[in-house]
Parts: sequence; C-alpha cells; structure tokens
Amino acid sequence: MQNRRQWIKFATAAITALWLGTTALPTPAAAAEKLTVFAAASLKDALDAANAAWAKESGKQTVASYAASGALAKQIENAAPADIFISADSDWMDYVAKKNLIKADTRSDLLGNRIVLVAERDKAKPVEIEPGFDLAGLLGDRRLAMGEPKSVPAGKYGMAALEKLGVWTSVESKVAGAESVRAALAFVSRGEAPYGIVYQTDAAADKGVAVVGTFPADSHPPIIYPIAILASSKNPDASAYLDFLKSDKAAAFFTAQGFTILK
Repeated sequence: MQNRRQWIKFATAAITALWLGTTALPTPAAAAEKLTVFAAASLKDALDAANAAWAKESGKQTVASYAASGALAKQIENAAPADIFISADSDWMDYVAKKNLIKADTRSDLLGNRIVLVAERDKAKPVEIEPGFDLAGLLGDRRLAMGEPKSVPAGKYGMAALEKLGVWTSVESKVAGAESVRAALAFVSRGEAPYGIVYQTDAAADKGVAVVGTFPADSHPPIIYPIAILASSKNPDASAYLDFLKSDKAAAFFTAQGFTILK
C-alpha cells in the first residue's frame, strides 16, 4: 500500500510538470545569468564591440542598457537590477557611491574623452573655438543641440567650456537640451539643429555630422568615465568582466572610437 501511494504521488508530480510545460523544469541555459551593464550613451559603439569580444572569449553574455549617466544613476538608486555601472562623469558615480550602491574597491577611472562642435556633414565649415567666438552669430535664430546642461555629463562639460570661453550667456536661450548626448547628436545629424556639442567619440560614430571645432582641454573639467561593480550584484562574472574592459584587447575597441585609456 505504501509503495502504491508513493507511485501515485510520483505520477501526479510528473503529470503536473508536464501540464505546466517545460518552463517548470529549469535548464542550464535558463539558469545562466547574463551580466547587466548600465553604461553612458556615448559608449554604445565601443562597448557593443567589446561585449561581443567578451562573449566570444568567455562564452558569457551581457545585456547593456545605454542612457544618460544621470538617468542610469537614478535607476540604480531605485533598485534597477544591474551589475556594472559606467558613468560619463565622476559626479554621477559619486552620487551612487555616497548611497553605498557600488563596491567601492572596484571603482576606477576607465576612459577619457574630448568635446567637439559638430555640424551637418554637407554644411560643415571650420569654426575657431577661442574666447569670445561668435557662436550665437553662427546659430542665428536656430538652436544649439547639447545634452541637458544640468544633468547630462556632455551638457555639463559643454556649458563649462562655453562659460570659460565667455559665450554661454549669448547662447543659453538657444540651447536645445537633449536627454542624452546621442539624442543631441541626432538633432544635428537630422538637420534639426545647425550645431551641436558632443563627445568626439559620438561624432566619429555618426556619418551625418562632421567636427568643425574642438574645445580646448583646459576649458572644462577633465572628461572621465569611471566604472564600478554595483553593491547589489551577485553575478560571479562581474570581476572578470571588469578586468576584461581594462585589458589591452578591450582598449583597442575604445581607442578605435576616439576614447583615451586611463586605467
């Protein structure tokens, strides 16, 4: 009788599992956890290439979410699941660090960049960027595309440069603040704005624009991309992935887009 009861219990469990479908039974593929990376929008082309190389080398997959650094920091603050954060400035990394949302001993400065003035490729003419240059006159009654100056790192760097050069007050009312540097780039590429301030790496990624001037390095704070593992990460591959991004192999993908290596 006892054996019969056990057989009935086993049969019932098997039938239930079949009725629920194969998802009721975990598989190795389903159990494999992908590494989630929150990265500044300006990193997309280079990081996509690096992630593809990482997948080929390690057999591990990544999921990258690109947006303005501030937006990503707020998502992290609101417990969005992620393993790695790469910010386009130190301020937003400091923001999550002060809330104990990163593993402090994993933080380092990964990359550097420059900001440039871009225009539509078929309308591009060189602009000498110097103190007091007539950016307002170049814009006329149109807009200057750039990241939102109060929150998007590229916008903050751009505003700092224009203030240092003494032209911010003349163009402040003409600024079209975008949600990310890639959105600002798109405004120019689509002809919706005659000029834009973006990273040199973004300009290299869009064939619809051309660089017409480069802002002096001393006109704004150093552009630094810090990286860290998030405190909430339980992914065992996070450290190995971090090491890979600091390797010479990954460096080639970043320098190809115009980033400088700071590791």
